[in-house]
Amino acid sequence: MSNPVIDDVERYDVSSAVAVAGHPVHAMLVTFPIAFTVGTMGADVFYWWSGDSFWARAALWSSGIAFTLGALAGLVGTAELVLVKGIRKRAASWTHAIAAMMLLAIMGANWGLRLSDHEAAALPTGLFLSALGMVFVAIAGWHGGKLVFEHQIGLMLSEND
Repeated sequence: MSNPVIDDVERYDVSSAVAVAGHPVHAMLVTFPIAFTVGTMGADVFYWWSGDSFWARAALWSSGIAFTLGALAGLVGTAELVLVKGIRKRAASWTHAIAAMMLLAIMGANWGLRLSDHEAAALPTGLFLSALGMVFVAIAGWHGGKLVFEHQIGLMLSEND
């Protein structure tokens, strides 16, 4: 027996609207803020462990890059959400978007906190925000992966695929 709501959602195109040579830009960009979010957590742990100010400075830069590139990936993801009706109609897209916005807010706060005194901000608040960022990078990444692998959101499939 078919579900009319699911059948309605399934009929819309979900191909990427923001792509370069058939490669979705959002998928290319998200790897960088993910990596720098993880890097911020790593730098905070090393600072906590060693007390070496290098790691506090590394966390400052890493959190700033995570936030900046996350904002860029978020703009492209928002464009996809707005421009592609098949993406907009899926509840999972909104779950991913909200988790990603929460991550962006956390990394922005993490970076902003460190701007005035990166060593004083590292422990305990910076470490806490980094850990919270890891939670949200996992949530956003999980839902983003579900969109791609289960719903084939943003894929540029040809007739032969």
